[in-house]
Amino acid sequence: MWVRSTMAYRASFVMTTFGNFAATFFDFVAIMLMFSRVDSLAGWSLPEVAFLYGLSAVAFGMADLLIGSMDRLGRRVRDGTLDTLLVRPAPVLAQVAADRFALRRLGRVTQGALVLGWSLSRLDVDWTPLKLLLMPVMIAGGCGIFCAVFVAGAAFQFLAQDASEVQNAFTYGGTTLLQYPPAVFTEGLVRGVTFVLPLAFVNWVPAAYVLGRPCPLGLPGWTAFVSPLVALACCALAGLAWRAGLRSYRSTGS
Repeated sequence: MWVRSTMAYRASFVMTTFGNFAATFFDFVAIMLMFSRVDSLAGWSLPEVAFLYGLSAVAFGMADLLIGSMDRLGRRVRDGTLDTLLVRPAPVLAQVAADRFALRRLGRVTQGALVLGWSLSRLDVDWTPLKLLLMPVMIAGGCGIFCAVFVAGAAFQFLAQDASEVQNAFTYGGTTLLQYPPAVFTEGLVRGVTFVLPLAFVNWVPAAYVLGRPCPLGLPGWTAFVSPLVALACCALAGLAWRAGLRSYRSTGS
């Protein structure tokens, strides 16, 4: 329904999609401006940082496109309109994810894919079958990890009722964090996004294998291939949190 309503005004769709593309492109412009003054960032060249940026942007963009509307849940909890979703013969999670589905978010995915393609054309990588296989695997795994973060953030809104900005700190903030090399950050932060909220498996760990760099925190090389397993574990935990939050919902009388 939302796609049909969007395509009813195609000129508006094109302009908003381009606006989404341009707004996200300025993030990479900031990185290029930084490299106009330095040759490397913590030992990483511009194509290598662009590789991290592209992987993070594509994975997050796909998750944002599929399930990015979860941040609207807090508003529905506050005004009680979540009740209308509970009586429909469809999963509540799917209904919330599809609420006001924004096709314009394809602009972020497109922009990230272009940066990723540019970085691959500039990198000197010895491509092996395992590295070629790892490319789609890490993007799919990264998308799954970000989807889990969106769902977990939405589950927290059952308790907080107005926590969309807290959720954004881990979703939009997480993808911004991953656009830079792990060596830029303190070891404590790197450990946190590796073992607590495993965002490092979106791109830091698998990208290190592709680029021939040591994995963050000295992790073994085989951990580059566990992104899908990490995504499944995160989705399972997020699903449990969602079910617990939904059971605690008491409409506007809570």
